[in-house]
Amino acid sequence: MSNSNKIQPRTLKGFRDFLPDAAIARESLMDTAREVYRSYGFVPIDTPVLEYLEVLTGKGGEESDKQMYRFQDGGGRDVGMRFDLTVPFARFCAQHIGQLGTPFKRYHIAPVWRAENTQRGRYREFMQCDFDTIGTESLNSDVETLLVIHDLFLALGFEGFQIRINNRKVLSGLLERLGLADKATPVLRAIDKLDKIGPEKVAEELTRSAGTTDEQNERVLALTSLQGERDQMLDELQKLVAGSETGELGVQELRGVLQMAKAAGVPDSRVRLDVSIARGLDYYTGTIFETFLDELPSIGSVCSGGRYDNLAEVYTKQRLPGVGASLGVDRLLAAMEELGRVDKRTSIADVFVPLFAADRMENYLGLCADLRKAGLRVELYPEAKKLGAQLKYADRRGFPLAVVVGDDEWEAQEAQIKLLASGETRKVPIKDLATALREALASLPA
Repeated sequence: MSNSNKIQPRTLKGFRDFLPDAAIARESLMDTAREVYRSYGFVPIDTPVLEYLEVLTGKGGEESDKQMYRFQDGGGRDVGMRFDLTVPFARFCAQHIGQLGTPFKRYHIAPVWRAENTQRGRYREFMQCDFDTIGTESLNSDVETLLVIHDLFLALGFEGFQIRINNRKVLSGLLERLGLADKATPVLRAIDKLDKIGPEKVAEELTRSAGTTDEQNERVLALTSLQGERDQMLDELQKLVAGSETGELGVQELRGVLQMAKAAGVPDSRVRLDVSIARGLDYYTGTIFETFLDELPSIGSVCSGGRYDNLAEVYTKQRLPGVGASLGVDRLLAAMEELGRVDKRTSIADVFVPLFAADRMENYLGLCADLRKAGLRVELYPEAKKLGAQLKYADRRGFPLAVVVGDDEWEAQEAQIKLLASGETRKVPIKDLATALREALASLPA
Protein backbone atom coordinates (compact mmCIF):
# COMPACT_ATOMS: atom_id res chain seq x y z
CA MET A 1 0.00 0.00 0.00
CA SER A 2 1.40 3.41 -0.96
CA ASN A 3 1.92 6.10 1.66
CA SER A 4 -0.87 8.18 0.11
CA ASN A 5 -3.33 5.31 0.75
CA LYS A 6 -2.37 4.72 4.38
CA ILE A 7 -5.19 5.15 6.90
CA GLN A 8 -4.42 7.79 9.52
CA PRO A 9 -4.47 6.14 12.96
CA ARG A 10 -6.80 8.18 15.16
CA THR A 11 -9.60 7.78 17.71
CA LEU A 12 -13.12 9.17 17.56
CA LYS A 13 -13.90 12.33 19.53
CA GLY A 14 -14.85 11.40 23.08
CA PHE A 15 -13.08 8.03 22.89
CA ARG A 16 -9.54 7.16 23.92
CA ASP A 17 -6.92 4.45 24.00
CA PHE A 18 -5.53 3.26 27.32
CA LEU A 19 -1.75 2.91 27.40
CA PRO A 20 -0.31 0.45 29.95
CA ASP A 21 0.15 2.97 32.79
CA ALA A 22 -3.47 4.17 32.55
CA ALA A 23 -4.82 0.66 31.99
CA ILE A 24 -2.90 -0.71 34.99
CA ALA A 25 -4.20 2.11 37.20
CA ARG A 26 -7.77 1.51 36.01
CA GLU A 27 -7.59 -2.24 36.60
CA SER A 28 -6.16 -1.67 40.07
CA LEU A 29 -9.03 0.68 40.90
CA MET A 30 -11.61 -1.82 39.63
CA ASP A 31 -9.94 -4.67 41.55
CA THR A 32 -10.25 -2.64 44.74
CA ALA A 33 -13.93 -1.95 44.02
CA ARG A 34 -14.58 -5.67 43.43
CA GLU A 35 -13.05 -6.58 46.78
CA VAL A 36 -15.11 -3.97 48.65
CA TYR A 37 -18.34 -5.01 46.89
CA ARG A 38 -17.67 -8.68 47.59
CA SER A 39 -16.97 -7.91 51.25
CA TYR A 40 -20.65 -6.87 51.53
CA GLY A 41 -21.93 -9.95 49.68
CA PHE A 42 -22.52 -8.46 46.23
CA VAL A 43 -22.10 -10.94 43.35
CA PRO A 44 -21.00 -10.29 39.75
CA ILE A 45 -23.30 -10.29 36.72
CA ASP A 46 -22.96 -9.16 33.10
CA THR A 47 -25.45 -7.98 30.46
CA PRO A 48 -25.15 -7.34 26.70
CA VAL A 49 -23.81 -4.07 25.29
CA LEU A 50 -26.85 -3.89 22.98
CA GLU A 51 -30.45 -3.90 24.15
CA TYR A 52 -33.72 -3.62 22.27
CA LEU A 53 -34.28 0.12 21.92
CA GLU A 54 -37.59 -0.02 23.80
CA VAL A 55 -35.75 -1.41 26.84
CA LEU A 56 -33.59 1.74 27.06
CA THR A 57 -35.66 4.68 25.80
CA GLY A 58 -37.58 6.78 28.29
CA LYS A 59 -35.89 5.25 31.33
CA GLY A 60 -33.16 7.82 32.02
CA GLY A 61 -35.03 10.87 30.76
CA GLU A 62 -35.06 13.00 27.64
CA GLU A 63 -31.36 13.87 27.90
CA SER A 64 -30.32 10.21 28.09
CA ASP A 65 -32.47 9.43 25.05
CA LYS A 66 -30.75 12.20 23.10
CA GLN A 67 -27.29 10.92 24.04
CA MET A 68 -27.99 7.25 23.29
CA TYR A 69 -26.15 5.49 20.48
CA ARG A 70 -28.91 3.80 18.49
CA PHE A 71 -29.17 2.07 15.13
CA GLN A 72 -30.70 -0.86 13.29
CA ASP A 73 -28.73 -4.08 13.42
CA GLY A 74 -28.23 -6.51 10.54
CA GLY A 75 -31.64 -8.05 11.22
CA GLY A 76 -33.40 -4.70 10.97
CA ARG A 77 -34.09 -4.51 14.72
CA ASP A 78 -34.02 -1.16 16.53
CA VAL A 79 -31.27 -1.44 19.14
CA GLY A 80 -29.37 0.87 21.48
CA MET A 81 -26.05 0.77 23.33
CA ARG A 82 -26.51 0.92 27.08
CA PHE A 83 -26.06 4.43 28.54
CA ASP A 84 -25.76 3.12 32.09
CA LEU A 85 -25.81 -0.23 33.89
CA THR A 86 -28.92 0.36 36.00
CA VAL A 87 -31.57 0.22 33.28
CA PRO A 88 -30.21 -3.08 31.85
CA PHE A 89 -30.08 -4.37 35.43
CA ALA A 90 -33.79 -3.63 35.89
CA ARG A 91 -34.52 -5.57 32.69
CA PHE A 92 -32.20 -8.36 33.87
CA CYS A 93 -34.01 -8.67 37.21
CA ALA A 94 -37.46 -8.64 35.62
CA GLN A 95 -36.29 -11.48 33.39
CA HIS A 96 -34.42 -13.62 35.93
CA ILE A 97 -35.67 -12.69 39.43
CA GLY A 98 -37.68 -15.91 39.74
CA GLN A 99 -34.42 -17.84 39.55
CA LEU A 100 -32.39 -15.36 41.63
CA GLY A 101 -34.79 -14.63 44.49
CA THR A 102 -34.87 -11.42 46.54
CA PRO A 103 -33.20 -9.46 47.90
CA PHE A 104 -30.58 -9.75 45.17
CA LYS A 105 -27.24 -7.92 45.48
CA ARG A 106 -25.09 -7.51 42.39
CA TYR A 107 -22.10 -5.61 41.09
CA HIS A 108 -21.34 -4.96 37.45
CA ILE A 109 -18.17 -3.38 36.03
CA ALA A 110 -18.45 -2.62 32.31
CA PRO A 111 -18.32 0.18 29.70
CA VAL A 112 -21.31 2.37 28.77
CA TRP A 113 -21.80 4.92 25.98
CA ARG A 114 -23.29 8.43 25.86
CA ALA A 115 -22.90 10.84 22.94
CA GLU A 116 -22.49 13.87 25.21
CA ASN A 117 -20.12 16.81 25.13
CA THR A 118 -16.70 15.76 26.34
CA GLN A 119 -15.02 17.50 29.28
CA ARG A 120 -12.38 16.89 31.91
CA GLY A 121 -12.68 13.29 33.11
CA ARG A 122 -15.75 12.68 30.93
CA TYR A 123 -15.77 10.63 27.74
CA ARG A 124 -18.38 9.18 25.38
CA GLU A 125 -17.23 5.68 26.22
CA PHE A 126 -16.56 5.21 29.91
CA MET A 127 -16.45 2.53 32.55
CA GLN A 128 -19.08 2.22 35.25
CA CYS A 129 -18.57 0.26 38.40
CA ASP A 130 -22.01 -0.37 39.89
CA PHE A 131 -23.43 -2.17 42.89
CA ASP A 132 -27.16 -2.53 43.65
CA THR A 133 -29.60 -4.28 45.95
CA ILE A 134 -32.97 -5.09 44.43
CA GLY A 135 -36.15 -6.54 45.90
CA THR A 136 -36.33 -4.63 49.20
CA GLU A 137 -37.60 -1.24 50.36
CA SER A 138 -35.72 -1.49 53.65
CA LEU A 139 -33.88 1.67 54.63
CA ASN A 140 -31.09 -0.64 55.80
CA SER A 141 -30.13 -1.15 52.16
CA ASP A 142 -29.91 2.62 51.66
CA VAL A 143 -27.58 2.80 54.66
CA GLU A 144 -25.52 -0.12 53.35
CA THR A 145 -25.13 1.71 50.02
CA LEU A 146 -23.63 4.68 51.89
CA LEU A 147 -21.35 2.37 53.89
CA VAL A 148 -20.06 0.67 50.72
CA ILE A 149 -19.24 4.07 49.18
CA HIS A 150 -17.46 5.07 52.39
CA ASP A 151 -15.41 1.87 52.59
CA LEU A 152 -14.63 2.01 48.88
CA PHE A 153 -12.98 5.43 49.05
CA LEU A 154 -11.02 4.47 52.15
CA ALA A 155 -9.80 1.35 50.33
CA LEU A 156 -8.77 3.54 47.38
CA GLY A 157 -6.56 5.56 49.73
CA PHE A 158 -8.74 8.65 50.24
CA GLU A 159 -9.27 10.14 53.68
CA GLY A 160 -10.77 13.46 52.56
CA PHE A 161 -14.07 12.90 50.78
CA GLN A 162 -17.69 13.78 51.35
CA ILE A 163 -20.80 11.74 50.60
CA ARG A 164 -23.62 14.21 50.00
CA ILE A 165 -27.09 12.87 50.65
CA ASN A 166 -30.62 14.01 49.83
CA ASN A 167 -34.00 12.40 49.27
CA ARG A 168 -36.16 12.79 46.18
CA LYS A 169 -39.30 12.52 48.35
CA VAL A 170 -38.37 15.80 50.07
CA LEU A 171 -38.19 17.57 46.73
CA SER A 172 -41.38 15.87 45.54
CA GLY A 173 -43.14 16.89 48.76
CA LEU A 174 -42.27 20.53 48.24
CA LEU A 175 -43.48 20.36 44.64
CA GLU A 176 -46.78 18.92 45.88
CA ARG A 177 -47.11 21.86 48.26
CA LEU A 178 -46.42 24.28 45.39
CA GLY A 179 -48.83 22.62 42.96
CA LEU A 180 -45.94 21.46 40.76
CA ALA A 181 -46.19 17.68 41.25
CA ASP A 182 -46.94 17.18 37.55
CA LYS A 183 -43.85 19.21 36.63
CA ALA A 184 -41.44 17.21 38.77
CA THR A 185 -39.25 16.01 35.87
CA PRO A 186 -38.32 19.44 34.40
CA VAL A 187 -37.99 20.95 37.89
CA LEU A 188 -35.60 18.22 39.09
CA ARG A 189 -33.53 18.47 35.92
CA ALA A 190 -33.19 22.22 36.40
CA ILE A 191 -32.20 21.83 40.07
CA ASP A 192 -29.57 19.28 39.05
CA LYS A 193 -27.78 22.07 37.14
CA LEU A 194 -27.41 24.37 40.17
CA ASP A 195 -23.67 23.80 40.54
CA LYS A 196 -23.08 24.39 36.83
CA ILE A 197 -25.24 27.43 36.03
CA GLY A 198 -26.20 28.99 39.39
CA PRO A 199 -29.58 29.90 40.93
CA GLU A 200 -30.52 32.74 38.53
CA LYS A 201 -30.14 30.58 35.43
CA VAL A 202 -31.94 27.72 37.19
CA ALA A 203 -34.86 30.04 37.94
CA GLU A 204 -34.97 31.03 34.26
CA GLU A 205 -34.96 27.38 33.21
CA LEU A 206 -37.68 26.53 35.74
CA THR A 207 -39.95 29.18 34.25
CA ARG A 208 -39.10 28.18 30.69
CA SER A 209 -39.40 24.39 31.09
CA ALA A 210 -41.97 24.04 33.91
CA GLY A 211 -43.91 27.30 33.66
CA THR A 212 -43.20 28.23 37.28
CA THR A 213 -43.91 31.64 38.81
CA ASP A 214 -41.32 33.83 40.52
CA GLU A 215 -42.80 32.86 43.91
CA GLN A 216 -42.56 29.15 43.10
CA ASN A 217 -38.96 29.59 41.94
CA GLU A 218 -38.15 31.38 45.16
CA ARG A 219 -39.60 28.55 47.27
CA VAL A 220 -37.79 25.86 45.29
CA LEU A 221 -34.46 27.68 45.48
CA ALA A 222 -34.98 28.39 49.19
CA LEU A 223 -35.18 24.65 49.80
CA THR A 224 -32.12 23.84 47.70
CA SER A 225 -30.02 26.57 49.36
CA LEU A 226 -30.62 25.42 52.93
CA GLN A 227 -27.41 25.46 54.97
CA GLY A 228 -26.52 24.92 58.60
CA GLU A 229 -26.25 22.19 61.20
CA ARG A 230 -27.71 18.84 60.16
CA ASP A 231 -30.50 18.75 62.78
CA GLN A 232 -31.45 22.36 62.05
CA MET A 233 -31.69 21.63 58.34
CA LEU A 234 -33.86 18.57 58.96
CA ASP A 235 -36.19 20.61 61.21
CA GLU A 236 -36.41 23.33 58.54
CA LEU A 237 -37.13 20.74 55.85
CA GLN A 238 -39.88 19.31 58.06
CA LYS A 239 -41.55 22.74 58.09
CA LEU A 240 -41.15 23.27 54.32
CA VAL A 241 -42.87 19.96 53.46
CA ALA A 242 -45.37 19.86 56.34
CA GLY A 243 -48.72 18.58 55.08
CA SER A 244 -47.16 16.46 52.32
CA GLU A 245 -47.07 12.79 53.28
CA THR A 246 -44.40 12.16 50.63
CA GLY A 247 -42.20 15.01 51.82
CA GLU A 248 -42.52 14.11 55.49
CA LEU A 249 -41.56 10.51 54.71
CA GLY A 250 -38.50 11.81 52.84
CA VAL A 251 -37.33 13.80 55.87
CA GLN A 252 -37.91 10.78 58.10
CA GLU A 253 -35.81 8.60 55.76
CA LEU A 254 -33.01 11.17 55.73
CA ARG A 255 -32.93 11.20 59.53
CA GLY A 256 -32.82 7.40 59.60
CA VAL A 257 -29.99 7.05 57.09
CA LEU A 258 -27.88 9.72 58.78
CA GLN A 259 -28.41 8.25 62.26
CA MET A 260 -27.58 4.69 61.19
CA ALA A 261 -24.51 5.79 59.24
CA LYS A 262 -23.21 7.52 62.36
CA ALA A 263 -23.95 4.42 64.45
CA ALA A 264 -21.95 2.37 61.91
CA GLY A 265 -18.90 4.56 62.48
CA VAL A 266 -19.01 6.93 59.50
CA PRO A 267 -17.69 10.32 60.69
CA ASP A 268 -20.04 13.29 60.33
CA SER A 269 -17.31 15.05 58.33
CA ARG A 270 -17.72 12.49 55.52
CA VAL A 271 -21.53 12.69 55.23
CA ARG A 272 -23.30 15.94 54.40
CA LEU A 273 -26.99 16.65 54.02
CA ASP A 274 -27.22 18.59 50.75
CA VAL A 275 -30.74 19.42 49.55
CA SER A 276 -29.40 20.94 46.34
CA ILE A 277 -28.55 17.56 44.78
CA ALA A 278 -31.36 16.13 42.67
CA ARG A 279 -29.69 13.54 40.35
CA GLY A 280 -30.82 14.24 36.81
CA LEU A 281 -32.01 10.72 35.93
CA ASP A 282 -35.77 10.30 36.14
CA TYR A 283 -35.86 6.93 37.85
CA TYR A 284 -34.73 7.95 41.38
CA THR A 285 -37.49 7.92 44.01
CA GLY A 286 -35.85 8.21 47.46
CA THR A 287 -32.37 8.52 48.96
CA ILE A 288 -29.78 9.92 46.55
CA PHE A 289 -25.99 10.15 46.90
CA GLU A 290 -23.14 12.10 45.33
CA THR A 291 -19.50 11.83 46.41
CA PHE A 292 -16.89 14.59 46.16
CA LEU A 293 -13.16 14.65 46.85
CA ASP A 294 -12.01 17.30 49.35
CA GLU A 295 -8.82 17.88 47.36
CA LEU A 296 -10.57 18.32 44.01
CA PRO A 297 -14.31 19.06 44.34
CA SER A 298 -14.30 20.84 40.97
CA ILE A 299 -14.07 17.55 39.09
CA GLY A 300 -17.62 16.76 40.22
CA SER A 301 -19.20 13.71 41.78
CA VAL A 302 -17.06 10.58 41.47
CA CYS A 303 -19.61 8.14 42.90
CA SER A 304 -23.37 8.69 42.63
CA GLY A 305 -26.58 6.76 43.00
CA GLY A 306 -29.74 6.32 44.99
CA ARG A 307 -33.04 4.51 45.41
CA TYR A 308 -35.22 3.64 42.42
CA ASP A 309 -38.39 1.83 43.43
CA ASN A 310 -40.31 1.87 40.14
CA LEU A 311 -37.75 1.31 37.40
CA ALA A 312 -38.54 -2.38 36.81
CA GLU A 313 -42.30 -1.84 36.63
CA VAL A 314 -42.14 -1.27 32.86
CA TYR A 315 -40.78 -4.82 32.45
CA THR A 316 -42.77 -6.82 35.03
CA LYS A 317 -45.85 -6.74 37.28
CA GLN A 318 -43.69 -7.83 40.21
CA ARG A 319 -42.59 -4.93 42.38
CA LEU A 320 -38.78 -4.77 42.38
CA PRO A 321 -37.58 -1.75 44.39
CA GLY A 322 -33.85 -1.12 44.27
CA VAL A 323 -31.00 1.02 45.56
CA GLY A 324 -27.37 1.32 44.51
CA ALA A 325 -24.55 3.51 43.29
CA SER A 326 -21.98 3.77 40.53
CA LEU A 327 -18.29 4.60 40.85
CA GLY A 328 -17.20 6.91 38.01
CA VAL A 329 -13.99 5.06 37.19
CA ASP A 330 -12.69 7.35 34.43
CA ARG A 331 -13.57 10.57 36.24
CA LEU A 332 -11.94 9.32 39.44
CA LEU A 333 -8.84 8.29 37.49
CA ALA A 334 -8.67 11.77 35.96
CA ALA A 335 -8.83 13.21 39.48
CA MET A 336 -6.16 10.83 40.76
CA GLU A 337 -3.86 11.73 37.86
CA GLU A 338 -4.35 15.43 38.60
CA LEU A 339 -3.56 14.81 42.27
CA GLY A 340 -0.46 12.74 41.46
CA ARG A 341 -1.98 9.57 42.92
CA VAL A 342 -1.50 7.36 39.84
CA ASP A 343 1.57 5.12 39.70
CA LYS A 344 3.09 5.55 36.22
CA ARG A 345 4.47 2.00 36.02
CA THR A 346 4.02 0.30 32.69
CA SER A 347 4.81 -3.19 33.98
CA ILE A 348 2.50 -5.30 36.07
CA ALA A 349 5.30 -7.62 37.23
CA ASP A 350 7.36 -6.87 40.35
CA VAL A 351 10.53 -8.78 39.49
CA PHE A 352 12.67 -8.35 36.38
CA VAL A 353 15.14 -11.08 35.38
CA PRO A 354 17.76 -10.07 32.79
CA LEU A 355 19.06 -12.74 30.44
CA PHE A 356 22.87 -13.03 30.41
CA ALA A 357 23.46 -15.96 28.08
CA ALA A 358 21.17 -17.67 25.61
CA ASP A 359 22.75 -21.05 26.46
CA ARG A 360 21.43 -20.67 30.04
CA MET A 361 17.81 -20.16 28.90
CA GLU A 362 16.58 -23.38 30.50
CA ASN A 363 18.03 -22.29 33.84
CA TYR A 364 16.35 -18.89 33.63
CA LEU A 365 13.00 -20.38 32.63
CA GLY A 366 13.17 -22.82 35.54
CA LEU A 367 14.08 -20.05 37.99
CA CYS A 368 11.23 -17.80 36.82
CA ALA A 369 8.76 -20.69 36.97
CA ASP A 370 9.76 -21.42 40.56
CA LEU A 371 9.37 -17.75 41.54
CA ARG A 372 5.91 -17.59 39.94
CA LYS A 373 4.89 -20.77 41.78
CA ALA A 374 5.90 -18.92 44.96
CA GLY A 375 3.35 -16.19 44.10
CA LEU A 376 5.65 -13.59 42.54
CA ARG A 377 5.02 -11.78 39.25
CA VAL A 378 8.15 -12.16 37.13
CA GLU A 379 9.23 -11.00 33.67
CA LEU A 380 12.21 -12.57 31.90
CA TYR A 381 13.91 -10.46 29.22
CA PRO A 382 13.81 -12.37 25.89
CA GLU A 383 17.26 -11.43 24.50
CA ALA A 384 20.82 -11.75 25.86
CA LYS A 385 21.72 -8.04 25.55
CA LYS A 386 24.17 -6.05 27.68
CA LEU A 387 23.08 -5.82 31.30
CA GLY A 388 22.92 -2.02 31.19
CA ALA A 389 20.44 -2.06 28.30
CA GLN A 390 18.27 -4.64 30.03
CA LEU A 391 18.23 -2.74 33.33
CA LYS A 392 17.37 0.46 31.46
CA TYR A 393 14.34 -1.35 30.03
CA ALA A 394 13.34 -2.47 33.54
CA ASP A 395 13.81 0.98 35.05
CA ARG A 396 11.75 2.65 32.33
CA ARG A 397 8.83 0.32 33.02
CA GLY A 398 8.92 0.83 36.76
CA PHE A 399 10.07 -2.56 38.02
CA PRO A 400 11.02 -2.25 41.70
CA LEU A 401 13.35 -5.28 41.74
CA ALA A 402 15.73 -7.13 39.43
CA VAL A 403 17.29 -10.54 39.95
CA VAL A 404 20.79 -10.73 38.44
CA VAL A 405 22.15 -14.25 37.82
CA GLY A 406 25.26 -14.65 35.66
CA ASP A 407 27.53 -17.65 35.06
CA ASP A 408 29.36 -17.13 38.36
CA GLU A 409 26.09 -16.89 40.28
CA TRP A 410 24.75 -20.06 38.63
CA GLU A 411 27.90 -21.93 39.64
CA ALA A 412 27.63 -20.67 43.22
CA GLN A 413 23.81 -21.08 43.26
CA GLU A 414 23.46 -17.46 44.33
CA ALA A 415 21.50 -14.50 42.97
CA GLN A 416 21.79 -10.75 43.31
CA ILE A 417 18.66 -8.80 44.25
CA LYS A 418 18.91 -5.28 42.90
CA LEU A 419 16.63 -2.46 44.10
CA LEU A 420 16.28 -0.48 40.90
CA ALA A 421 15.27 2.83 42.50
CA SER A 422 18.33 3.03 44.78
CA GLY A 423 20.80 0.72 43.03
CA GLU A 424 21.33 -1.23 46.26
CA THR A 425 22.20 -4.92 45.76
CA ARG A 426 22.55 -7.97 47.98
CA LYS A 427 23.33 -11.63 47.39
CA VAL A 428 21.11 -14.48 48.55
CA PRO A 429 21.15 -18.25 47.93
CA ILE A 430 18.87 -19.16 45.02
CA LYS A 431 16.98 -21.56 47.30
CA ASP A 432 16.01 -18.58 49.50
CA LEU A 433 15.36 -16.18 46.62
CA ALA A 434 11.54 -16.21 46.70
CA THR A 435 11.45 -15.44 50.42
CA ALA A 436 14.05 -12.68 50.06
CA LEU A 437 12.14 -11.09 47.17
CA ARG A 438 8.86 -11.06 49.12
CA GLU A 439 10.65 -9.43 52.06
CA ALA A 440 12.23 -6.84 49.74
CA LEU A 441 8.85 -6.01 48.18
CA ALA A 442 7.24 -5.68 51.61
CA SER A 443 9.92 -3.21 52.70
CA LEU A 444 9.44 -0.88 49.71
CA PRO A 445 7.61 2.41 50.34
CA ALA A 446 3.91 2.34 49.37
